[in-house]
Amino acid sequence: MFAKLVLAVVVSVIAAFYPPTSHYALWVFVAAMVVAFVIEGVRIVPQQQVFVIERLGRYHASLEPGLNLIIPFLDRVGYVHSLKEVPLDIPEQICITRDNTQLGVDGILYYQVTDPRLASYGSSNYIAAISQLAQTTLRSEIGKMELDKTFESRDEINRQIVASLDEAGRNWGIKVLRYEIKSLTPPEAILRSMQQQITAEREKRALIAKSEGERQQEINVADGEKQAAVLRSEGEKQAAINKAQGDATAIRLIAEATAAGVRAVAEAIADKGGMDAANLKVAQQYVDAFANLAKTSNTIVIPTNAADVAGFVATAMTVLERTRQTQAKS
Repeated sequence: MFAKLVLAVVVSVIAAFYPPTSHYALWVFVAAMVVAFVIEGVRIVPQQQVFVIERLGRYHASLEPGLNLIIPFLDRVGYVHSLKEVPLDIPEQICITRDNTQLGVDGILYYQVTDPRLASYGSSNYIAAISQLAQTTLRSEIGKMELDKTFESRDEINRQIVASLDEAGRNWGIKVLRYEIKSLTPPEAILRSMQQQITAEREKRALIAKSEGERQQEINVADGEKQAAVLRSEGEKQAAINKAQGDATAIRLIAEATAAGVRAVAEAIADKGGMDAANLKVAQQYVDAFANLAKTSNTIVIPTNAADVAGFVATAMTVLERTRQTQAKS
């Protein structure tokens, strides 16, 4: 405002010493003062911004977006704050884990101004305050965990940092929305050891998978052989049953045929002329039997009365007659 007043006085002096406008110097001074007051008293606040107004060095009001009027000389814009969500990069720092391992950690913080008055007067530099507090809280949380645990607990670490910063940020007029760890960088020696451990773990899983596959293969083969043996035994059992049933059927049919033949012979003998035919048949078979013996072997054992064909036939016919009589009685 002071610069604008000085400019108005300079313009008025120039107008007073310039002959064509010397009579209008007072009006030029008044016009310059009005313009200075208008420029200084009118404030246009952009969307998502807040102007903090101080009156005589003391907090007076926070101007909302749009056209606002202030009193020149008494009011001034002390602070300008953005109400947007702001990302803040947290530089990398070295943290010590619970198992005394150095770990480089960096992250990014998202915050938003919620109370312009506290953001202006609650801290001399709230950005530096939340940045330092984020680093301190991160070192504290990392120090509670072992190295392996830190890699799988990022979400937990992020939540703890947000909770701590949000509690402290209430006094600074800001709200910490979230924190994200960007990278966890252990020393080179630790990285090599971790890579070797990962390689060994993968080889272990591969061996286990291979052994499981071989085990399952052996189980499948044994199960297949078992089922095949069962099926073979069932087949052999069924084949034996079928053969036994076939043999029984054949024996029964042969017996039935033999019985039928015997009955037919008996009936034929009982008829007229049957005995003569039987005598002839027995004599013929006797002669044929001796003829075959002579063909198949040089040594022949014969009964003493082999030449007595009539006696042999008579003996056979006596047996047939007795059989016929027995059947007739029954």
